[in-house]
Amino acid sequence: MRVIIFGATGMVGQGVLRECLLDDRVERVLTVGRSPTGRAHPKLREIAHADLLDLSPIEDELAGHDACFFCLGVSSAGMSEREYRRVTYDITLAAGTTLARLSPGSTFVYVSGMGTDAQGRAMWARVKGATENALLALPLRTCLFRPGYIQPVHGVTSRTRWYRLAYVVTVPFYPVLRRLLPGAVTTTERIGQAMIAVAERGAPERVLGPAAINALAEGSVHP
Repeated sequence: MRVIIFGATGMVGQGVLRECLLDDRVERVLTVGRSPTGRAHPKLREIAHADLLDLSPIEDELAGHDACFFCLGVSSAGMSEREYRRVTYDITLAAGTTLARLSPGSTFVYVSGMGTDAQGRAMWARVKGATENALLALPLRTCLFRPGYIQPVHGVTSRTRWYRLAYVVTVPFYPVLRRLLPGAVTTTERIGQAMIAVAERGAPERVLGPAAINALAEGSVHP
């Protein structure tokens, strides 16, 4: 299969890219973002595109793919709702509507968040919820990932300094969290493996929490 990854330089995107490059079921990977990943691989091609709200200049490169793994996202901390909506809703829908037109029926996996609710009290939850609803209305096989706590593995790191520090502190406790809260934690590796499984054979439901993500990953044949 041929896949597109948006946000491959972020923590989740790094993990998803790693799994795609390792998996023989993925024959070609195209990353799209404002900056390149710095990775080199025979099946990897990268597009650095400054304006992610306008994908028309690169449309020809986006056509003909089987799946899009949309991992681009930011923390809402310190942002106004208008600013957060621009990054979270507007950019995501720019990608979704473009791919729905170029490759209708293809798979679109969106990394949302646990607690997302279009009617919620938290600003980030409302914006994420509106984004989910808009994606579900498109002619795509949309699957919404709502991971809880994500442990970065295999050298994957967050670009946000305080996130990096927090993950360093929590590394020793992850095995305990996994035993005590198996339905609330996952890893960057499992998210990547689960996305490939969804693209290959679909998902049991359109909204997947950590337990479902982990189950898909465990059932995915990894070369």
